[in-house]
Amino acid sequence: MSQFDHLSLDGRLLQLLVTVIDEGSITRAAERLGVTQSAVSHLLDKLRGIVGDPLFVKSGRGIVATARAEELAVHARVLLDELRRFATAAEFDPARLVSTLTIAANDFQRDLLLPRLLDRLRAAAPGVTLRVIPSDVPSAEMLRDEHCQLAISPRPPEAGDILQKRLFDDTYRVFHDPARRAAPTGLDDYLAAEHVTVLYEPRRSLDIDTVLAARGIQRRFVATVPGFAGIPSFLRGSTRLATAPGLLGTGLLREFASSPLPVPCPPMPMYLIWHLRHRHDPAHCWLRAELEALVPAALAGSGVG
Repeated sequence: MSQFDHLSLDGRLLQLLVTVIDEGSITRAAERLGVTQSAVSHLLDKLRGIVGDPLFVKSGRGIVATARAEELAVHARVLLDELRRFATAAEFDPARLVSTLTIAANDFQRDLLLPRLLDRLRAAAPGVTLRVIPSDVPSAEMLRDEHCQLAISPRPPEAGDILQKRLFDDTYRVFHDPARRAAPTGLDDYLAAEHVTVLYEPRRSLDIDTVLAARGIQRRFVATVPGFAGIPSFLRGSTRLATAPGLLGTGLLREFASSPLPVPCPPMPMYLIWHLRHRHDPAHCWLRAELEALVPAALAGSGVG
C-alpha cells in the first residue's frame, strides 16, 4: 500500500509530471523548472509512491512515459488550469505572475512577432519566461494537451474546442538573388525557373503551393526545406526562385529582391489560436491582448500597414 495519500499532491508535483513528459528528459525538465536533476528524481519518486506507477521507463538513452503517466498528465493539465484560475480569480496582476508561457510559431511568425512580445512581457511581468516551440502545421492536440498555450499560424486546426482570431494578412511575393537574375517577366519566365519551397511535416505544402497546383500551375521544385530559414542558402548565388510571404523581405529574406506573383493569388492570413478552456482565463486573456497590441508596430516596422 502507498505510504502517501492524495493530500500529498500539490501543484509542483503536477507541473513536474507534465514537464518531464513534455521534455522527455529529466535533465531538460530540471533545466526548464530551474531545479537540480536530483530534485526532479526525488519528486518523481514521491509521485510514484502516490500513484503506484513507475511513470517513466528507460528507452535507449532517454525515458518514455508509461500509459498511466500519459493518462495522469491529461488530468494534471486540467488541475493546473484550475489552480491558475484559483490563484488569479480575485484580481489578475501580471507583475505577480511567475510562469513559463509556451507559444508555438514557425520561423516567420516567431521572428516577426515574438521578440516584440518578449519585450512587452518583460516590462509588465518580469517573472514570465517565454518558451517558443515550432508549430509546423498546428494540431488540436498540441493545444488540448497544452504543449503550448498559444499557436500562431495561417492554418488553425478545425475543431470545436479550438478558438482563433485573425491577426493580419500578408501577400505572397517571388524572391530572387538580384546578383544572379532579374525578376520573372511573366508566367512563362516564372515557370521556366527552378523553385525552392517549404514543406512542413508530415508533407504539408504552403497554402500558395496548393493553390497554384490546383490551378494547374506546375513549377519545377528542386529543393524543399522544413522552414523559411532554410530558403536563403538555396537562393543565394543562384537563379532559383522562392514564393513566400512578403513580410519575410524585411526579415529572413531581406538580402533578396522580390516581385509580385505573375498570377493573382489570395492573401495569407495569420491567426492566433488557443484552446477553449483558456477563453476567460485572466492571464491568458492578458497574453492574447499583449500579442494583438504589438501587431500594428510589427507590421509598421516591416514597412506594411
